[in-house]
Amino acid sequence: MRLEQYWGIGPKTRARLEEELGVERAVQAIETADTRALVDAGLSRGRATRILRRAQGGDAMDVLATRDTRQVYKELLELAGEYALTDDAAGRIRILTPLATEEEMRDRLDRVEAAREAWAGLDERTRGSVEDAFAAHDSAGGELASVRTALALSEADVDTGVFGSVADLNAAALEEAAAALAGLAGEGDRVGEGADEKLDALRAQLAAAEDMAAAPAEVVEAVESEARGPEAFRETVLDHVTGETGVDSGRVRESAPTEAADATDFATGTLRTLSTDLREAVDERERAVAQRLSGTVERTRTEIDAAVEAVSDAALYLSLARFADAFDLTRPAFVDRETVAVANARNIALVAADGEGGVQPVTYAVGEHDLDLPGATRPPRGHRVAVLTGANSGGKTTLLETLCQVQLLAQMGLPVPADAAEVGVVDAIVFHRRHASFNAGVLESTLRSVVPPLTEGGRTRMLVDEFEAITEPGSAADLLHGLVRLTVERGALGVFVTHLAEDLEPLPPEARTDGIFAEGLTTDLELRVDYQPRFETVGRSTPEFIVSRLVANASDRTERAGFETLAEAIGEEAVQRTLSDARWSA
Repeated sequence: MRLEQYWGIGPKTRARLEEELGVERAVQAIETADTRALVDAGLSRGRATRILRRAQGGDAMDVLATRDTRQVYKELLELAGEYALTDDAAGRIRILTPLATEEEMRDRLDRVEAAREAWAGLDERTRGSVEDAFAAHDSAGGELASVRTALALSEADVDTGVFGSVADLNAAALEEAAAALAGLAGEGDRVGEGADEKLDALRAQLAAAEDMAAAPAEVVEAVESEARGPEAFRETVLDHVTGETGVDSGRVRESAPTEAADATDFATGTLRTLSTDLREAVDERERAVAQRLSGTVERTRTEIDAAVEAVSDAALYLSLARFADAFDLTRPAFVDRETVAVANARNIALVAADGEGGVQPVTYAVGEHDLDLPGATRPPRGHRVAVLTGANSGGKTTLLETLCQVQLLAQMGLPVPADAAEVGVVDAIVFHRRHASFNAGVLESTLRSVVPPLTEGGRTRMLVDEFEAITEPGSAADLLHGLVRLTVERGALGVFVTHLAEDLEPLPPEARTDGIFAEGLTTDLELRVDYQPRFETVGRSTPEFIVSRLVANASDRTERAGFETLAEAIGEEAVQRTLSDARWSA
């Protein structure tokens, strides 16, 4: 296969991969999602990740229909990656993509749930042993790391669920494989230290002989005081070399020259010949040991490959289990109809920043759903579109982002941040955040982004925030009304955030208006909002709360007088009542 057939690989990238890896190895790295191989070949981690996402996800990546959808996707993977047990697992998490079929989504969810059960079943000591085993994985790298991790997990005595495939491995064969792989893991093409005692001894002897050969005068100086005459000197030198290098005396004597001009020449000749002889012996022994170790690796290849796969999968799914546990994620229910419905959903990014206690859960739905919810928070059934209105800083955009997170996680086969969720699988998620740029270019680019997914015939989820921010209010209301009608006509589902709800009337019968309400000011004069939308009612921005805060916080009399003029304009009585309520609360 030509490398340029892969998304994101042009002539320059192809040339680099061919030079560093060769075509066959580069294709293998892409097909097996080997991020490390591509990064080692000179690609940036971000580029390698993008190439692998598209190679692994294929057409399913088209679900990410807008820039904002892709941003939420990346943020989810970055957050999940923080719970990875190994670098390999972190790399695999970074390239998780939406899946093509519900069967694949359910299968991945099954595996994550099984990993959560296995992780929850470990006591504190065993869990620590498992974490240590995976931590050691990163320090070694490659097949050796996987084999050693598999052995460490076996010693931790975990053999159920996600650990089952590791427990089924042949420990004796892996011990042999680990020793062989460690021996072949020396620098360059050298056999590593500790692989063979005789090889280690020969190397030590060679090093000692070469050190002495580098300073023959020191050898002569060390022995000449003990020698009496040429013959005695010769024997003393040979004995000294034998003692210092540990080489057999016969091999040392065979290295001695028969003729020498003087004492230094004799020592030099002996040590050079001995070093050459030992170097040849080391090379010969190393070749024999490497051949033996390679044979062991070949013989245990099936078990090595199984260990690599088992450890990689265990690390991935345990990492995803840790992520799911950290945010109390729940398995979504896939339904064969257009819907997204969540009970007590939490925005993962907010939970990560503020903790679970600082986030108000929200219940919401569009489309037909069967969630069993209390009457006060039960979203109406059947509406394909919701127009979401209400207070500034009321969490409307956050709700859109939360629905986007739920849809993405579900289609990646991962649990979602809600107590319960029903999700219909879609072909495109159109999430568009409010962008405060008021010009024709932004309007055109936005329409080019959000309209084509609706008209291309696939199942589409529309999550559009404050469309009026990019054009004048009159035109914005007309365009937004058109988007609502188009969403209904195309059989899609959508939630549209706007402050122009009254200008959109009459809505199609398949659409409804929901509202988020500000309830007053806290004792610190912060806006107090109930983030749970109220269904089929228009929310209010309640500007008197904001003006009340400005009046209360005015730094001087002139500034206060200016804000009091605004208070008169919107209703001084409402402002004074708000201030009175805040003081009474204090």
